[in-house]
Amino acid sequence: MRVPTLVKTAAAVTATAAAGAAATSTGTSTRWYRRLRKPAWQPPSAAFPLVWTPLYGLIALTGARTLDRSEGPERAAFARGYALNLALNAGWSALFFGARKPGAALAGIAALNASNLVLLRRAARTDRPAGAALAPYVAWTLFATALNGAIVGLNRGR
Repeated sequence: MRVPTLVKTAAAVTATAAAGAAATSTGTSTRWYRRLRKPAWQPPSAAFPLVWTPLYGLIALTGARTLDRSEGPERAAFARGYALNLALNAGWSALFFGARKPGAALAGIAALNASNLVLLRRAARTDRPAGAALAPYVAWTLFATALNGAIVGLNRGR
């Protein structure tokens, strides 16, 4: 893995995290969010940055390893998929917290999950350790999908 590639993927992931954090920090403090019914199994708010911080690090490392180990059309396809994935990642927070649209956010996270699987497959095909490093992100977003879906269900008709 080359340092310039890691710097670029880390910058992209940091921008994604900052966008998501900005939407989340303003969203979780609102009356709207506090009034939402949430499942009993929702982790405490403090758990989310503890989980996302290492996940974002793994996403940056995976991106750099995969980009540096691929060439030509394969590299270009991964780069496009990576950029789309980061946009979908940040978009979820904007939909859920910024727009206050949990239903739209559920559709957004479904698209993120599809993107995650494509990214995981491409990364693993190019570099097995990179694919393995992406697996916790895929698992966490599947959990987040279940949580988002539960919130939608608990708040239907409100």
